[in-house]
Amino acid sequence: MTPAFPPVRDLVLIGGGHAHALVLKMWAMDPLPGTRLTVVNPAPTAPYTGMLPGHIAGHYQRDDLMIDLVRLCRYAGARLILDSATGLDKAGRKVHLQGRPPVPYDLASIDVGITSDLPDLPGADHAVAAKPLASYAAAWEIFVARGLAFPRVVILGAGLGGVELALASLHRLRQGGAKPQVTLVDRATSLLPGLGARARRKVLTRLASEGVILRTEVEIASVAPDRVLLVGGEEIGADFTLTVAGARPHPWLAGIGLDHDRGFLTTTPDLRTSDPLVFAVGDCATIPGDTRPKAGVFAVRAAPVLHHNLRAALSGQPLRPFRPQRDYLKLVALGGQDAVADKWGLALSGPRLWRLKDRIDRAFMERLGDLPAMTAPPVPATASEGLAQHLARRPLCGGCGAKLGPDILAAALADLPPPQRPEVLSGPGDDAAVLAQPGGGVQVLTTDHLRGFSPDARLMARLAALHALGDIWAMGAAPQTALAQITLPPMGSDLQARMLAEIMDEAARIFRDAGADIVGGHSTEGAELTIGFTVTGTAARVIAKGGARPGDALILTKPLGSGTILAAEMALARVPGLMLGEVWQSCIAQMSRAQGDASALLAPVAHAMTDVTGFGLAGHLLEMLDASSTAATIRLDEVRLMPGALDLTQAGHGSSLQPANLAAVSWRMTTPDDPRVHLLTDPQTCGGLLAAVPADQADQVVAALRVAGHDAARIGEVTSGPPHLTVT
Repeated sequence: MTPAFPPVRDLVLIGGGHAHALVLKMWAMDPLPGTRLTVVNPAPTAPYTGMLPGHIAGHYQRDDLMIDLVRLCRYAGARLILDSATGLDKAGRKVHLQGRPPVPYDLASIDVGITSDLPDLPGADHAVAAKPLASYAAAWEIFVARGLAFPRVVILGAGLGGVELALASLHRLRQGGAKPQVTLVDRATSLLPGLGARARRKVLTRLASEGVILRTEVEIASVAPDRVLLVGGEEIGADFTLTVAGARPHPWLAGIGLDHDRGFLTTTPDLRTSDPLVFAVGDCATIPGDTRPKAGVFAVRAAPVLHHNLRAALSGQPLRPFRPQRDYLKLVALGGQDAVADKWGLALSGPRLWRLKDRIDRAFMERLGDLPAMTAPPVPATASEGLAQHLARRPLCGGCGAKLGPDILAAALADLPPPQRPEVLSGPGDDAAVLAQPGGGVQVLTTDHLRGFSPDARLMARLAALHALGDIWAMGAAPQTALAQITLPPMGSDLQARMLAEIMDEAARIFRDAGADIVGGHSTEGAELTIGFTVTGTAARVIAKGGARPGDALILTKPLGSGTILAAEMALARVPGLMLGEVWQSCIAQMSRAQGDASALLAPVAHAMTDVTGFGLAGHLLEMLDASSTAATIRLDEVRLMPGALDLTQAGHGSSLQPANLAAVSWRMTTPDDPRVHLLTDPQTCGGLLAAVPADQADQVVAALRVAGHDAARIGEVTSGPPHLTVT
C-alpha cells in the first residue's frame, strides 16, 4: 500500500521472529506517518515454533506452521529484504548483510531467534539442528521418506523441546509402519525442571510407556553419520541425529558493540539495548535478572509493547515497560493428539488439552494469515458512464503487467513516419532500433522502464536493468552504454538520497557485469517509484524477429508465470497448499537471471530471436511469425512454468494486462481446453529469450543453455503457412 504521508525516517526490523511478525500486523492496522518500514530476513517465510512438534508428528502440513512474511510485509506496506544480517554499524547506523550492501536505519529492532546447533562438537555437521526450524522440518521429511523399517533417532538435549520432538518422532515413524528406536541424551541429572512436579511425572510416564530411551548424566564426544559417541567410548546407533541442546545465540550478536550476556542481547524493561536506537526482543534478547525460559509465548506477549515503543521512539513519546507474567500455560504435546497442561503446579492431560493447544496455535496463525486486500472506494452515484466497469478491472500491476495493451500500442504506432536518416536501418517493430555505424557493424538502441511492484528499490533497479538489457541481448548484440530515467516517490531528502544511491549502485553493478557503462540519466519526483534505462549495444550483425524458417525449432530460455505471480503477491493471494512468499522468491530468482550468456549461445545459430516480455509468449511469438511469414506449433507439456503459477491461475489470479494480451491474439490461435493456455499470454518481466534455430542444432543448444544454468526448453517448431499459432 502507498503511504498517505511521505516517509522521512527508516525503521528496520532485523529478523522475522514472532514479535516482529505481530508488529507487522499491528503496523498495517495503524502505520506511523513519516516512517518507512523495512524487514530483513533470510527466508520469505518464518516457522511458528508452537506447531513444530505437531508437524514432526504428522498432524500438520508444513504450510500450516509457516508465517508468510512476503504477504505480511505487503499488507504492512513494508520493504522486505531477503538476506541474513551479519553485523551492525552503530556509528553509521547501518545493518550489514551477507549478500548485499548495508541497509541504513534511523531506528532498528532485532528479533532473529536462536540456534540449537553445536558447532564445537566434532562431527556436528552429521546432525540436524532443531533451530532454525525450517531446515529441520525439511530434513525430517527427507528422512521419513526413506522408509526405514527400524529407524534410529538420537536427540541431543532432553529439555522440553527435545521431549516433545522425541514423542512426535515416534508417533510419525510408527504411523508409517516402522519400529523406531528413539534415544534422548542429556548431561543433566534430572529432566524437565521447568515443569511442575505433577506435569513432569505425566511426561516421564509417557516417555517410559512409549519406550523412549533416556540417557542422562552423559557427555557427547562426537557425532558420526551412523552413530553418536559418548565420552568413555560408548556408541549409540543413529540414522537421524537431532540437536536440541539448549539455546545458542547467533554468533554475530556478540560482536556488534551492544551489551550482552553470553551473546544474548541485554535490554532494559522497555526492550531497548545499550544503544537507544536499537531494540531487541524474543529469544535473542534477555532482561537482566529475568529468569524466564526461551519460549515463544514471551515474544508474543512482548509484541504489543515493542510496537508501542517503536512508534514512541520515532515520534518522541514516552516508552512503557514489558512486564511478563510470572507463570504461563505450558501445553506439552505428547506425540499423538493429546497433551499435558501445566500451570501453577496443576497438571491435566488428554485429548481435550491437545484440542485446546490446536485452537490456540491455529488462531495465532490465522491472525497472521488473514490479511484482507484493500477494498476500492465505491463508485459515486453520479459518474460518467463506464467508470464502474473500468474500476471493476483487476488492480493495476507493476512491472510489465503495467504496460499498455498490444492493440492500444499498435494503434499509436501505426501512423509513425518511416525513418528518414540513412543510418537508421530499422524503426518501430523490432526489439531495438538498428543504426549503421560508420566503421562497419551496427549499433542497437532501446529503452524500457518498470513501474515499481516492490518497495525494495535495489531489487527494482536490478530487474529494470536486466529487463532493458533483454532487448539488446534479443538482437544478439553486446551491451555498450546506458542512461537512467528514475522517478522517486515523495519522501524526506535523506531517504531519497539513500534510495537513489541504492538504485545507481545496483544498476551500475548489473550493467558492469554485462559489459556496459552508465553514462548519465535523469531523475525526478513523482507519485511512485519508476526505473527505466535507455541502452545501446553493438553487433556485427543483428538477430531480428524476422527470419524464422519452417522446420526451425523454438527454444525458450525461461519458464513462464511472472505476471501472474507478481499480481497475486500484490493482491495478497491466499491459496491453500501454496506458500505465496516462497513462490514469489522463486519468481524473483528466475527474473534476476541475466540472459547475456544465453544470447551468446543462441545468436550464432538463431535465424530469429526476441525476448518474451509484456505481451506474453503467444504475443511475442506471433510477432516473430508475422515478421517471418510463417506459422508455429508449440507443445504445452514442453513449456516450463514457474512454481505456483498454474495454481494461482486456476485460483483466478492474473495480471491486469493478461486479458488485453489474450484478446489481441486469441483469434490467431488454436488451443486445447487447458488452464496452462492462460499463461501463454501472461506478461513477463525480465522474461526469457525465444529463438528459432535449426532443428538439427536445437538439442545441443538446449543442453548448453542448461549447463550454463538456464531452465531452457525446446517448446515447438516453426511451420509453413500464414502466421498462426497451434498449441497442442
